[in-house]
Amino acid sequence: MGSDPIRDIDDIYAFGLGESELDLLARLAGPTWFSIAGRDPSRTRVVATLLHGSEPSGIRAVHTWLAAGITPAVNLAFYVGSVQAALLAPPFSHRMRPGARDANRCFLPPFDGDDGRLAEALLDRVAAVGPEALVDLHDNTGHSPAYGVGASDDAAHLRLVDLFADKYMLSDLQLGTLVEATDAVCPSVVIECGTAGSPLAQATALAGLDRFACTHDLGLAVGGRIPIDVLHAPVRVSVAPEAQLAFGEAPVGGADLTLRSGIDRHNFDSMPMGTPIGWLANGSSWPLAAHGAQRRDISRDLFGATTVDGRRILETRREIVPIMMTGRADIAKQDCLFYAMQRRRG
Repeated sequence: MGSDPIRDIDDIYAFGLGESELDLLARLAGPTWFSIAGRDPSRTRVVATLLHGSEPSGIRAVHTWLAAGITPAVNLAFYVGSVQAALLAPPFSHRMRPGARDANRCFLPPFDGDDGRLAEALLDRVAAVGPEALVDLHDNTGHSPAYGVGASDDAAHLRLVDLFADKYMLSDLQLGTLVEATDAVCPSVVIECGTAGSPLAQATALAGLDRFACTHDLGLAVGGRIPIDVLHAPVRVSVAPEAQLAFGEAPVGGADLTLRSGIDRHNFDSMPMGTPIGWLANGSSWPLAAHGAQRRDISRDLFGATTVDGRRILETRREIVPIMMTGRADIAKQDCLFYAMQRRRG
């Protein structure tokens, strides 16, 4: 049995914040848990951030908020995850350390290896404090507005999202994420604050964090309609491991699949049937996979190819709403191209 993979800090202010979020991360050196005492010490909320080292808005918001010296409404526990990945040069460019697993895909047993033990240790801490709510702050690598992700569309989940955003991805996928694993403990949601590194994403993270921390009653037990755009029935669209992916204004030589440059600007837009999204190399194998909750590949139900002037154009075969589209081939290969959603009507 190895040592505890998470560092616990009793007093983050005595420990020292440093002048910037990078100073703080250098001091932390690895995954860290710490708490701030609230005006009502009988209740606790949890903020997780930096599970992916390339998504800085959450840790920047946490550093700014802590530096302001605010006393939260209730006890506030923080988890800062992929510190070592974030510090790899250039900072905030690596989703995870080379050779490591995606830190937000490790929260299903068995908790094997260093990454699994880290996930299990975090779940133990969350269970021990018995939080009334948890938010996990992330960014998108593509152009995107802020939105939430969670496993339920009840009032508690939507009210948490409403602190940060007005869009919500209702997901029935089992990917091994932190919020999936903690949702039985308390209402838990991912907040995708926006495009990584953008001032808007950082402002969204800070404003939402302050509301989450300082609102005495989040209204989690209150019913009623919350004005949030809900998308559901997610299908995870990914690239075959052996396929070469590129982005461009025309087919890229050597690529099995070329997606249109700037396609990530269609996040949350409806794509009607027949919308062209890229090109398939002539003679290449089918490069896509698409799996929903039923786990069977429906990529050929969602997409098809039409040959025009000798080029194989990849297009939608039914209306979809894409989210989490990225313009980076490395991120798309590490995780997925995007999620194809349906907009809830009424």
